Amino acid sequence: MATVHLTKSEFLKKVSDYESNPQEWKFLGERPALIDFYASWCGPCKALAPILEEVSEEYDGKVDIYKIDVDEEPELAGLFGIRSVPTLIFAPMDGTPQMAQGALPKANLKQAIEQVLHP
Repeated sequence: MATVHLTKSEFLKKVSDYESNPQEWKFLGERPALIDFYASWCGPCKALAPILEEVSEEYDGKVDIYKIDVDEEPELAGLFGIRSVPTLIFAPMDGTPQMAQGALPKANLKQAIEQVLHP
């Protein structure tokens, strides 16, 4: 499975319905997720994109990898306080999501997936 681009309406269904439940994070996914907040003009984001595609194949059926364009979805970027791109959100099945900024090398990305998401 390749990375999946999310709009706000898809985020509300697949990740978290923050409009219905604004006080509490409730993850709605079927499996842990990695969410890449990116911009089309961002060099490090472009460098990270093929790595995310590789990781999505390696973790197919274990971790969902989503992409959100901060220019197209400013409300979602604001919700998470995204100030720089790329920013990655690691959303485990239970517990609080964790954030990492910058384009992580593939080895670091996989290590974070194993430690935070436990696929």
